Amino acid sequence: MSRFARVWAGLALCTLCLSSMGADNRASAQPPITIQPPAFDSSTDGQLTKSPVISQATPIELSKEQRAIDAGLALESARKWNEAIRHYEKASRDFPESRTLYQRLVISRLHYDVNRRYVDQSFLEATKTLSAAEALDLYSEILANLETHYVETTQLPRILLHGTAALEIALTQQKFIDNQLSLDSDVAREAVEEFRLGIHQRISQRPSNNRYDLRGTVALVAEMANAEIGLSPTAVILEYVSGAVSTLDPYTRLLSGDQLDEMFSNIEGNFVGLGIELKTSSDALQILSVIPGGPAAEAGIMAGEKIIRVETAHTKQTNPDVAADLLRGPEHSEVSLTVVDRNGRPRELSVERRRVEVPCVENVHLVDPVTRIGYLRLTNFQKTTTRDVERALWELHRQGMRALVLDVRGNPGGLLSAAVEVADRFLDNGRIVTTRGRNARENYDYVAHRANTWSVPLAVLIDGDSASASEIFAGAIADSARGSIVGQRSYGKGSVQGIFRMQSAKFGLCLTTAKFYSPKGREISLNGVLPTIAVENDPDQETYIAARPDQSGRILTDKEDVVLQRAIESLASSSAQISQRTGE
Repeated sequence: MSRFARVWAGLALCTLCLSSMGADNRASAQPPITIQPPAFDSSTDGQLTKSPVISQATPIELSKEQRAIDAGLALESARKWNEAIRHYEKASRDFPESRTLYQRLVISRLHYDVNRRYVDQSFLEATKTLSAAEALDLYSEILANLETHYVETTQLPRILLHGTAALEIALTQQKFIDNQLSLDSDVAREAVEEFRLGIHQRISQRPSNNRYDLRGTVALVAEMANAEIGLSPTAVILEYVSGAVSTLDPYTRLLSGDQLDEMFSNIEGNFVGLGIELKTSSDALQILSVIPGGPAAEAGIMAGEKIIRVETAHTKQTNPDVAADLLRGPEHSEVSLTVVDRNGRPRELSVERRRVEVPCVENVHLVDPVTRIGYLRLTNFQKTTTRDVERALWELHRQGMRALVLDVRGNPGGLLSAAVEVADRFLDNGRIVTTRGRNARENYDYVAHRANTWSVPLAVLIDGDSASASEIFAGAIADSARGSIVGQRSYGKGSVQGIFRMQSAKFGLCLTTAKFYSPKGREISLNGVLPTIAVENDPDQETYIAARPDQSGRILTDKEDVVLQRAIESLASSSAQISQRTGE
């Protein structure tokens, strides 16, 4: 199952663990990506050229790795950058030593990022209002934070190389060109292409021993770009800023002013939006859930329906992630939508954006009234999570709960502290998680306490989309043998991110600062948490979750959720054995 972007009214949740919200550092362990200008072909939208085609007269069976590379290249050719990123991330977990897969992932991310940046209004505003000197100060501040806080030693030549690659790719992207350049003749277009292909060579001999060297080189490139092709120095520098950050690992990224505000709103559990949770597909935004009392609910939008248009962006013609971005906007503003119901009937709506409280606990009920097994689904870990979980547990306790299924499938993570606190509710002693970073301040052992511990028999549901803080919780339960872990191997995103506000401009930095390890010292990155009761899904079919829509939009029942049913069987069997021993 591919990972999906959770969007509450247009806010994509960054799946981190905070000390903020959690990430493997696969990229940091790889060699620097080599992006030489001759490898680019302007006719392929700045993509690297493929390897020579093998003659059909000598058929060779392709390896699984090569098939994964070819499938990714097909997505790149179709400019489906988000799908390519997801594909390469999964393939990289299967083939962690593949340099080619890593390179393709970096290239796809650079393409994706520049197109996302140039529909972000706060980023666009920064390109117009920041002076070149202010943008260089931001670049220096970013580099200083990388040197001080990043989980591994930063390689400055590589950071400069990736910044150059970001600029090279930006110069092939129509959104960037339309916003920053005026290409009204073939001569102008040729000048841009000549500049793009020559950047790397022209700065290849410049020193990159410290961040001051990098600042000087970036300032030089900005001056050359302005003089030779009329490109704004600030736009050039911001591409170097973005490239320096976005290629370190899959979860370190630059945050625009709006993204920074939304990130902190998300951590608090409230923000301005429509109050819907979305899953992006190839041609639509599927509505997974609707917050009761929110703007979407009041407009009659229901789980299982699909959004096929946001303002002027039609999801069959535009990347659905771009359409999802357009759901964001100021409080009390309205957004125009086309929504398709479960029977395929479209309707036009205008929905007001308002501040909504985001629930992190849902579908609290007894799934088996005979054995009195309770169920709750935890959608993310935020500041309110511990309080909301405690309320749900007491609600189930009053209904006579004797065992509990806690579902973190599809949960991308959240606050490290929230994950620790929830695990502490079910563990009375021992280690919960250990964090280790390059900076000694990131090294910490979190332990459980006896007070306020629930001793109810427990099963935790996980899948390939359970990541970060979800893996902290599941790993603690698994290693302590406190309960059974049911489902599929979790995502394997085992690192901690911190959110840093920049002082030189209204930007933020979501930065990987540490890795985390389970109580038994197992590294979560790439490995994930393994279920004690595996329920393998058919790779050709989606695995669906109770009270969530299937592909057709129909809401599934508890009985149709095979993973949930397997957990119920396990808990019921354990309860029966305990009852028999007690009777003896």
